[in-house]
Amino acid sequence: MDSERSTDKLARYVIYVAVASVICVLCWYFKSIIVYILIAAVVSLIGHPIIGLLKKIRIKKRSAPDWLLSIITIVIIVGLFFLIISNFVPIIRNIVKDLSVANLTSSAGLSQHPVAALDDYLVSTFPGLGPDFRIETAIAAKLKELVNFTSVSSVIGSVASALTGFGVALFSIVFISFFFIKDENLFTDMIATLVPDRHEKKMREAINDVSHLLSRYFVGLSIEILGVGLLNFLGLAFIARIGYDNAAGIALLTGILNIIPYVGPLTGGVIGTVLGLILKYSSAVAIMPGTNFWLFTCILAAIFCVTQLVDNFVYQPVIYSTSIKAHPLEIFIVLLIAGNVGGVIGMLVAIPGYTVIRVIAFRFFGNVKAIRRLMPPEEEEKNRINLI
Repeated sequence: MDSERSTDKLARYVIYVAVASVICVLCWYFKSIIVYILIAAVVSLIGHPIIGLLKKIRIKKRSAPDWLLSIITIVIIVGLFFLIISNFVPIIRNIVKDLSVANLTSSAGLSQHPVAALDDYLVSTFPGLGPDFRIETAIAAKLKELVNFTSVSSVIGSVASALTGFGVALFSIVFISFFFIKDENLFTDMIATLVPDRHEKKMREAINDVSHLLSRYFVGLSIEILGVGLLNFLGLAFIARIGYDNAAGIALLTGILNIIPYVGPLTGGVIGTVLGLILKYSSAVAIMPGTNFWLFTCILAAIFCVTQLVDNFVYQPVIYSTSIKAHPLEIFIVLLIAGNVGGVIGMLVAIPGYTVIRVIAFRFFGNVKAIRRLMPPEEEEKNRINLI
């Protein structure tokens, strides 16, 4: 009898492993669809607070139907997305228009620019370069060599293919998001169908907790992007005086890069400083003409540093700690682990992924002391009462 029971148990485990293997293979094969669904789920998490506000708007004590509110919510989210993308166009256009070798060599005050000192150093160190050598001219020549005009048709084909793929992805995400926003429990029902009946209740509770926490997190993250971008815009436009369009483009770029923990703010500050310097010495419009290279660099760096201090001491404690109810040290360790395992991508998905794992662990393994200690005090007390 014991042998039969052991055989049945082994057969059951083999079946579980086989089913899990098939599911993993299918997930890998249809990974693009799964990515669309996950992105749509994130969009719905951002959209739920918006549709909640829209439902409070009543005409003759009646609110608009859910399908209409869902469409309005998606239009708002997609509109904000394209608004952010469109703000990058002015800075790119200005840099491409203004940045040329002719502008660089004829810019006022360029003789004091460190590039001229670098040219003199290279000529004196490597006489074979010739007395007329200019590093900016050499870089421009190499860039021209990289452009193979015979491959224009293939480039156009690649661009067309990329645009087609982007269009399909955008339509798929918008279409799926519409139903996730319209029916708040749809994603929960999809996950619940994959869970055994005896665990369905706990899984639904876990998904509801995850949705609540991640919705707060992503909304807070969006506010952080706008807050960082606004501070940088004010500094670049009114202190560095690089122009409103250029300031808006650089500010939004730094705001978006800021979502990458630890690495993003530094990268955004460096890129923003470099772009600001390029604009100063290539733009047809004089930018702070009485300011030399090093002082202007310090002004740009100070703007990004002040913004980062505000972000570190005001925005992030509220968003990371309060929104997902985790200790700052706990989040820091998770980000370090995710960075070592998955690099930048790992750090981006670390907090949402950790939130999901943490909530599921609370719901299914709340009797384990180590997991119980990770709960906020009120959640730990609630869980202890449920176990009793």
